Order: sequence, then structure tokens, then C-alpha cells
Amino acid sequence: MDEVKQHVLDSFHLMWDMFPGPVMLVHASRTILAVNQVAAGLGICAGVTCHSLSASSAPCKGCLAAKALRQGTGVRSTAWSQKSRKFMDAFWSPVAGEKDIYVHFGNDITEFVRAELLPQE
Repeated sequence: MDEVKQHVLDSFHLMWDMFPGPVMLVHASRTILAVNQVAAGLGICAGVTCHSLSASSAPCKGCLAAKALRQGTGVRSTAWSQKSRKFMDAFWSPVAGEKDIYVHFGNDITEFVRAELLPQE
């Protein structure tokens, strides 16, 4: 993995540090390159693989990073997260001008989801 250009890191922080949810800048190898303030507050840090956050040795089952990088466009997935007990609206968006770098984040949309889509407890 090549060293990340400083202007890419600076731009990430400029755009995402005030976002109300955790956001990660990630390399195609799944190494986290940078995180916003919310992610840092949750204990997520640069230098680890994103899938290690879920104690896995492989990319997460629903990960669409490879698809986003291959297509060169942002992709979206909505699904119930058993771990966080939330319905998440997740995004993987390639960084313009960077071959193997993408931004990954998700929003909790549980309160907007029809009840029949949520797991019955």
C-alpha cells in the first residue's frame, strides 16, 4: 500500500470530521487510513483493518467496497445490524482521483423503517 497523500487525508477531515456518525477512509486492503471525530470517539483508529472491528479475519459479509472500487461509483446497502441492533443505511464511496481508497459510513435509519422490516423479538 502506497503512502496516502496528505491532501487526501486533509480533505477527508475537512469534509467528514463534523459528520454526526462514524466515517472511515479505507484502502482496498481494508486498512483504515483515517477516521472522523465520532469514529475516533468510539475507539476506531487508523492502521487496523475495518473487518477487525467485528473480530473477523475477512471482509464483512455485506461489504460492498470491492464493488464500489471496481465500478468506480458509490454503492449503498440497507440492512438490519444484529451487532448494533439498528437498521443501517451504509455507503462505500470511492475517492475521486485515488485508485484504491474509499469512504465508508452508515446511518442509523431505524426510526424510519417500517415495523415489518425489523426483527421480531
